[in-house]
Amino acid sequence: MRTPLRDFLRTETGSAAVLLAAALAALVWANTGPGTYEAFWRTALSVRIGSAGISLGLREWVNSGLMTLFFFVVGLEARREFDMGELRERKRVTLPMLAGVSGMLVPVAIFLAFNAGHASVHGWGAAMSTDTAFALGMLAVFGRRLPRGLRVFILTVAVVDDFVALAVIAVAYSGRVHMTALIVAVLIFGLVLLLRTWGVRRGVVYGVLAVAIWVAMLESGVDPVVTGLAMGLVTFAYPASRSDLERASGLFRLFREQPTPELERTARLGIASAISPNERLQRMYHPWTSYVIVPVFALANAGITLDGTQLARAFESPITLGILCGFVLGKPLGILGASLLTTRLSHGRLRPPVGWGAIAAGGTLAGVGFTVSLLIATLAFDSEQLEQAKIGILAAVICAFAATWLVTRVIGALPRQRRIRALLGSAEEIVDLSEPVDPDRDHVRGPREAPVTVVEYGDFECPYCGLAEPVIRELLADFGDVRYVWRHLPLNDVHPNAQLAAEAAAAAAEQGAFWEMHDLLLGRQDALRPADLLGYAEEIGLDTGRFHRDLRSHKGSARVAEDVESADTSGVSGTPTFFVNGRRHQGAYDIDALTAAVRAAKARSVLAGPP
Repeated sequence: MRTPLRDFLRTETGSAAVLLAAALAALVWANTGPGTYEAFWRTALSVRIGSAGISLGLREWVNSGLMTLFFFVVGLEARREFDMGELRERKRVTLPMLAGVSGMLVPVAIFLAFNAGHASVHGWGAAMSTDTAFALGMLAVFGRRLPRGLRVFILTVAVVDDFVALAVIAVAYSGRVHMTALIVAVLIFGLVLLLRTWGVRRGVVYGVLAVAIWVAMLESGVDPVVTGLAMGLVTFAYPASRSDLERASGLFRLFREQPTPELERTARLGIASAISPNERLQRMYHPWTSYVIVPVFALANAGITLDGTQLARAFESPITLGILCGFVLGKPLGILGASLLTTRLSHGRLRPPVGWGAIAAGGTLAGVGFTVSLLIATLAFDSEQLEQAKIGILAAVICAFAATWLVTRVIGALPRQRRIRALLGSAEEIVDLSEPVDPDRDHVRGPREAPVTVVEYGDFECPYCGLAEPVIRELLADFGDVRYVWRHLPLNDVHPNAQLAAEAAAAAAEQGAFWEMHDLLLGRQDALRPADLLGYAEEIGLDTGRFHRDLRSHKGSARVAEDVESADTSGVSGTPTFFVNGRRHQGAYDIDALTAAVRAAKARSVLAGPP
């Protein structure tokens, strides 16, 4: 069963392999045909409109042009977490921001210590920036051994990292800054913010303005890749509301009744507007950046000629050693140290979303400094010094992977209780479910005092809820200490019989037979007319006269409306939607995904209390 989250994680895992393959291809190319490698990437490419135009080498087009889209996607995902994810509680931003800054300062200090007194000291920027694509790709590789919360922490650290790195590029590694062009870029970005405030949603408008900002930044002498990150961070993310979805359904019905080109366009725009621009743009650009842009960047920049003598000289060079030690030692020390210090000084009010073992693994993952480090290295060094910097960067990738593998092995060898604490920690999780479960009111299946509660908002006419039902049964059979709660969310705009079916379940609940009716309704979704419902009441032995009166008077509508209201306040717009111990389950609802979510919730329940 495909979901956006599964597609996203699959893309990250695959993109890490493609990125590694591109880097190896660059090394092979550079060593088998060094002349052709450099000649190709120095080929000039011009874009002209009349007398005006831009002429850059292919490598510059990749580094300053295509990489703008990569940073745009990074900004989009960071904004999504800020609006809808872990970071919507603003206090959770503080610690990863401090960890990100510290994770840059410590590697820079190590590089400066190695290069003090040498002319190479000006290349300190090459030792500070985590490669977001590689780090998230490696996290996907180790995903089964590390908690999901670590991903948001690393992403936040990486965004801080990218922002600071781009500022460093603009200030320390750009040529002479032309203030007029820079002011023009700032004014155009101000126009972007103004249009966003006015509610303009035409992607073409923002695309044209983004290109204008990029050109102005290029003319100013400041590396224009910052354009992508800034545009991504101002792109809103929000869950699809039921009102927008109902409007989209209405537009589609109009098109179904009268399939004209005008109604087709209206329906298409209505459906698109129900999804936030952030999510639509992520889905559009993320595969391109993962499978094309970042690998092309690696192909354009990772090629260095290698031989024994050169490697020996490189590992005696303060540039290579400063970069390698900065990433492999400095990143983990900076991130873990800042996290520990912040937690201690805040008396536990600010703490990581995962355990200290996971933070240590996150620190070693952050020791991958590929994309931005290569970008800065190409600006700071040339000739042999550039080769030495590239060797240090590539060696850091290998060592960071090995260090992460070692950390996860050590954590895996711990006793179960200590391993869970090392991975999950004791930070409070965000609760997404607005209305807590009340065993005296809610429809509960399983032990009333179970440590894990799975809540489903469902629709008896929804085919996906029907597919989820056997999964829930298997889950309850596998775990004897899980309770399951059903709440009504009839999607009346697409399922005409769903409301009456929900009221029939409520009427059956009045006679103590909710679950018997629940099972019948989900098993016979194509037969939910009033006569069918009366037949089900008789089949399960209800007082059919009372059931008929309750159904005809819509006695259960108030109860159904309460569930719908709690769904709205919890941000639920579709079915089935699951919550596990109050936390919304993102992703698939097959047995493997829900089992993993339940196990993680059980592990957290074991750790409830002080660390």
